Amino acid sequence: MQSHQQPTAALSRAALSGDGRATAGAVTNVGRLAATVDRLREEIRRAQRAAEGRALIEVAKGILIERLQCGPTAAAQQLATLAEQADLTQLELAADIINQAARDRISQTAREFLDATRPGRGPREVTDVAVRLRSAEIGVLTATESQAVAQSLLEHALAPLGATGVAIWAAGSDASLTLVGHAGFSATEARRWHYVPPSVATPAQRALIERESVWTRALSELGLPSIGMREAPDGGRVAVPAGTGGRILGVLEIGWPAPLEPQPPQVVKQIEALADLCAHTLDLPADPGTPHGPGELADLADALPDAALVLTPHLDGDGHLADFRISHLNPRFVDPAGRPAGAVSGALMLEAYPLAADEGGLFSVIERVHATGEPFIADQMTITALVDQVPLDNIATVSVTRHGERVLLIWRLQDESARLASLLQHAQRLGRIGAFEENMLTREITWSRQLYTLHGLEPSQPPIPLERLADSAHPDDADAIGRFLRKLLHHRLPDSTTFRLQRPDGIARHIRVVADPVLAPDGKLLAIRGAFQDISSQHWTEVALAATRDQLAHSEQQAAERNRLALQLQRAIMPPTRGPMEAFDLNIAVRYRPAEHEHLVGGDWYDAAILPSKQILLSVGDVAGHGIEAATGMVVLRNALRGLAATGASPSQMLGWLNLVAHHLTENVTATAICALYDPETRVLRWARAGHLPPILIRRDEAAELDLIGGILLGAVSDADYAEGRVQLEQDDIILMYTDGLIERRDRDLHHSQEQLLRTATWHTSTLEHRLDHLLTHSNSDTDDDTCLVGIQLR
Repeated sequence: MQSHQQPTAALSRAALSGDGRATAGAVTNVGRLAATVDRLREEIRRAQRAAEGRALIEVAKGILIERLQCGPTAAAQQLATLAEQADLTQLELAADIINQAARDRISQTAREFLDATRPGRGPREVTDVAVRLRSAEIGVLTATESQAVAQSLLEHALAPLGATGVAIWAAGSDASLTLVGHAGFSATEARRWHYVPPSVATPAQRALIERESVWTRALSELGLPSIGMREAPDGGRVAVPAGTGGRILGVLEIGWPAPLEPQPPQVVKQIEALADLCAHTLDLPADPGTPHGPGELADLADALPDAALVLTPHLDGDGHLADFRISHLNPRFVDPAGRPAGAVSGALMLEAYPLAADEGGLFSVIERVHATGEPFIADQMTITALVDQVPLDNIATVSVTRHGERVLLIWRLQDESARLASLLQHAQRLGRIGAFEENMLTREITWSRQLYTLHGLEPSQPPIPLERLADSAHPDDADAIGRFLRKLLHHRLPDSTTFRLQRPDGIARHIRVVADPVLAPDGKLLAIRGAFQDISSQHWTEVALAATRDQLAHSEQQAAERNRLALQLQRAIMPPTRGPMEAFDLNIAVRYRPAEHEHLVGGDWYDAAILPSKQILLSVGDVAGHGIEAATGMVVLRNALRGLAATGASPSQMLGWLNLVAHHLTENVTATAICALYDPETRVLRWARAGHLPPILIRRDEAAELDLIGGILLGAVSDADYAEGRVQLEQDDIILMYTDGLIERRDRDLHHSQEQLLRTATWHTSTLEHRLDHLLTHSNSDTDDDTCLVGIQLR
C-alpha cells in the first residue's frame, strides 16, 4: 500500500504544477509500478513455495538414502520412478514418504483424513492435505522469526480452509499473552493487541486457562474481545493451546471472515496438529530477574523462609506429562508425614504424596500452574500424607509458581495451636464475640481483634477498662453495669449483663458481657476474663417478634369476632334444622350442614318459598370464599333473588338480574346458583343455572343429572345471558339440588364424586327427609365446607 500512496502523492504535486502531460504520465507510471510490485511479490511467493517444495523432496530423498542404502542420485531417480508409477507428483509422493517415516501428529491427521473420506473421495485430496501440512511445517521450521511462521501457516494450511487471519500468542509466566506473530490482521490491530494482561478475558486467554480449544461460531456471540474483532465482528474464531510436555507455551488463534459452522473431525485434527507445530517453534524469552535454570531456582528456594520444593516435569514415552520429580528441597522443608528430606528428594510427586492426586487436589493445582503459568496462592489448603497407611490431613498456606519449565512449590504448615487459634478467631467473627482479659495486679488489658471491632476502635487505641465500662454505655444502663461490676469485683463471682454500647462513631449496639474472676489459692483476685457479644440482631428480632405476636393476637381476635358474626348471621337466616314443607302436591325438605370450624363459615344458601303467583321458588347457591364477606354476600344475593321472584320473571331472567346485582351492587362477590320455579297446574319445573352443578332427577329408583345448560357464574361479567331447562315431573319423582360441599374431595376430581352421589341417591328410603339425611351421612367430602341440600317430591 505504501508503494501506491507515495507515487500518488507525487502525482498530486505534479497535478498542482499545471502540467497536464506530466500528470497523465505520472498516472501511467503509478500503474506500471504497482503492477511491477505485484509481479515481484508473486514471484517471491512462487520462489518460496518452490523452495519449500524442494525442501520436502530433499527430506524424502534423505529417507530413501537411509532405507535403500544408496546415494543421492539413486535416491532422486527412485523418487521420480515411484512418483510416475503412482501417478503422483514428486512433491505429493515426498509428503507420503515423510508421513510414513515420521508417524507424528501430522501423519496421524493425514491418516484420519483418509479414513474419513475413503468412501467418497480419492487419495489425491488426502495427499493434498499432507502436502499442505508438510509445507507449513517446512515453512515454520525454516522461518527466522514468528511473523514468518504465522504467514506460512496461513498460506499453506489455513487459507485452503477459508481462514483469513492467524495470531500466535506466547504465554507468560503470569498467564499473560504476547502477540509474537500474525498474518491477515492489520498492523494497527497488531499494535493494539501486542500484549494482553492476565486479567483480560479473550478467546486465547480462555483457551490457555481452560487448557482446551475454544471454537466459536461468531466472535460477537462469544462476548469476548480479540484481535481483528473490528474488521470481522461476526467472523468465526478458534483458539487452540500450543504446548509440549504438559506445558502450554502459547495459543494459536485463527479467524474466519464469516460465521464458522461446525467442522468435521479431520479439520479439527489438522488445526490441533498446527498448534503442536507452533509449540515446537515458540521461543519464550525469560523475564529479567526470573530464575529459569535449576541452579538459580534452587538458590531462590534456599533463600525462602518457608518450606520449598523445586519440581521438574517428568514425561512418559510419548512426551506427555506423567508426573513431577522433586529435584530440590530447601533447608526449611518439613514433610507433612514426618519423613526426612532424603526420603522425599528425587522422588516423583505422586510417589511421595499419592493422595495429592485427588480431583482438585494439590497435584491438579501444580499441573495447572505448569500448563498455564497462572500462579496459585491459598491461605488454607489441605495436604494429605500417608503415615503407616493412615491418611493425615495438614492445613497449610500454599504457593505454586512456574519458572521456565520448572515449578516452585512453597508451603507453610500450620501447627495445632495455630489451627486452634484460627478456628477460635473464625468462631468469634461468626458469633460477633470478642474476648478480653484484665490483669488486676498489673492493670494490663488484652483484647481480641474482634473486640476492637465491636467497640468501633482501632487496634492501636487503648482498650477500655471494666471500671470505665459505664462511660461507653447508655446512661439508663448505668445501674445494671454497676450491679455487674459489684458482683464481679467485690463478691468475686461470675456474672453477666446486657447494656447499650455507644460507640465513638455514633453507632449504638446492644451488648451482652460475660465475665469470670480468676482467683489465687488465698482468694486474691488476679484477673478478670470474659467476652463481649453483639446481640443487636437478636434484640431487634425479639422486639419484632413481640410486636408481631401482639399484632397476630389482635388479628386473631378480630378474625374470631368476624367469624362469630358470620356464623350468627348465617344461622339466623338458615338454621341447621328445618321441618318439611308441603305446598300443593309437593313435599319439600331442606338440609343445611355448616362447616365444623368457625373460620370456614361460607356463603352457601338455600331457599324455598310460595310466590304470589302460586308458583314455588326453589334455589341453592354458593358464594366464593369464607368468613364475614361470604356470609354478607350470601344475604344480599338470597334476599335479592326473593325480591326478583315477586316480579313474575322466569328463572333465566331472574339470574340475569341477579348477575347485575352481584357485579355492580356488591364488593367483588362471585357465586354459583340454581334458580327453579315449579308450576303446580302443569307440574313443570323450569330451572336455570349460573355455573352450578345441575340438579338430580330420581325416577323409578334411577338417578341421573338433568341435561347441562349454559350459564356463567354470578358477578364474573357485567352482562350475561342464561339458558333455561324444563322438566315434566311425574308422580313420585324426586328433584335434588345441592352445593359442592356435599361431594368435594381433595384426592379426586369432581366427576368421580358426582358418580358416587348418583349411586347413593338411589338408596330406597321411606320419606324424603330420610333420603336427605342418608345423603349427608354417606357424603364422602373432606373439605369441611358448608353444605346445602334441597329436595322436592311429587305426590
